[in-house]
Amino acid sequence: MKLSKFKFKLPDEQIAKYPSENRDECRLMVLHTHDGSIEHCQFKELLRFFDEKDLFVFNDTKVFPARLYGNKEKTGAQIEVFLLRELNSDLRLWDVLVEPARKIRIGNKLYFGENDSMVAEVIDNTTSRGRTVRFLFDGTHDEFKEALFALGETPLPRFIGRSVEPDDAERYQTIFAKNEGAVVAPMAGCHFSRELLKRMEIKGIESGFITLHASLSMFRDIDVEDLTKHKMDSEQMSVSDEIVNLFNKTQEEGHRTCAVGTTVLRALETASTANGFIKPYEGWTNKFIFPSYEFSTVSSLISNFQLPLTTMLMNTAAFGGYDAVMNAYNVAVKEGYQFGSYGDALLVIK
Repeated sequence: MKLSKFKFKLPDEQIAKYPSENRDECRLMVLHTHDGSIEHCQFKELLRFFDEKDLFVFNDTKVFPARLYGNKEKTGAQIEVFLLRELNSDLRLWDVLVEPARKIRIGNKLYFGENDSMVAEVIDNTTSRGRTVRFLFDGTHDEFKEALFALGETPLPRFIGRSVEPDDAERYQTIFAKNEGAVVAPMAGCHFSRELLKRMEIKGIESGFITLHASLSMFRDIDVEDLTKHKMDSEQMSVSDEIVNLFNKTQEEGHRTCAVGTTVLRALETASTANGFIKPYEGWTNKFIFPSYEFSTVSSLISNFQLPLTTMLMNTAAFGGYDAVMNAYNVAVKEGYQFGSYGDALLVIK
């Protein structure tokens, strides 16, 4: 499968700048892969495609305010630091990206906040853009994290094309976010409102959670035409005994399971065993799914409409079949669906 197979023309005005006013009122396209048929509805109509004892699996990762702006020592040059992950809590070590990278050297000090209230020292170069920094802070780890995150802003993807606004702190996050560690929100889960979750409960539809801390790897450009040569960054994930028991019971009883987002899909496939079951898993995954990957776990997938040439589009095309999914995307462009993190949703049913 080639990278160029996932290129399509997407008008700029169809890249969503804002989410729908209410979480569950975005548009929803439903793709039935058995015959390629398509339905158009609102997201809050989702439950009519599922029955009692079916299972939704969500990602309960929590996005933290990862983007900071500061200044370089001596020159005062403005720099952007994007927090990727904490490497050592005792030493205050973080893996970060910096822009402009060419101006930052090992040993440089970076200053953040009013009166330079937070200071970091660059101690290593990890990639051409990446750095390891040590924050200099007197206080407990909780106090440090609170002070650090107070300086950061919601890490909206650049393709949204606008500045961060106060509402983004809530909307670029699921209502069930619990385990901190993501810099990219699991946006399919962001369409679920409290009302919709309550209706699920009343209908007897089960819900469970995995954790996968989505990284910027999801948005990085792919620079190879042959997709077998592309390598994803490793992302931390956890599949608990609780979701394993619930998932496997659903499979044994012949009910359907829906992955809410491609992060959930990748996590479940990472934890999969024989015959469509899963096992507990605690660790990392760099699983890259693209056609013609053979799935063993879920029978349906919810995903936002993704931008061209993205790994999430490839995940979805692998699940629903390349021709069926790309046809659905063509229909979505013609019908004015919104794409991207704040865009509309696609339900793929096998």
